[in-house]
Amino acid sequence: MRQVHNATALAVAFFFSAAAGAADPNLCAACHGDGGNSTNPAVPSLAQQPAQFISTSLFMFREGNRKDDQMTPMAKPLKNPEMNELAAYFSQQKASAPAHKSKPESVEAGAALAKKYNCSQCHGPKMLGQQHIPRIAGQHYEYLRAQLKAFKAQTRADIDGNMTSAIQAVPPADLETLADYLAGLAPN
Repeated sequence: MRQVHNATALAVAFFFSAAAGAADPNLCAACHGDGGNSTNPAVPSLAQQPAQFISTSLFMFREGNRKDDQMTPMAKPLKNPEMNELAAYFSQQKASAPAHKSKPESVEAGAALAKKYNCSQCHGPKMLGQQHIPRIAGQHYEYLRAQLKAFKAQTRADIDGNMTSAIQAVPPADLETLADYLAGLAPN
């Protein structure tokens, strides 16, 4: 109950600070963790994400192109300069080592699947992201799995449609292996 109260208080403070023109990255900590290192498996870590990815995601939430019950209202009052400030801040934070340990059989199979499905073409050779493409190395397993399934179901939008298109050829079992593999990769 205390966590719900604290999260609600931070959300209210975020709305007031955003309305006043000051996006405070510390207010994102209620969900995304200190310095953008989420401890909630359903919430992505923002630390060390490419700045353009963060600002683009915030823009998509604000404009309603990407929907989430918590993020959409949080992004709604943000102005573009505030989105860019938050993006710059989180992109400079060091990502924590992954808490997830990949299954031994997923390490080799996941690396082969990442190669087969050309994941590094967009996410980079170490899956650290680039430009508007996110860092997926070391991201939470539960979050990765949910996002991959949402892209596959075409219920999650991406700015250029490349991920939605690319994931259509990936069988559900491979999504599980990829999520397990990626979640265990060091994000640096």
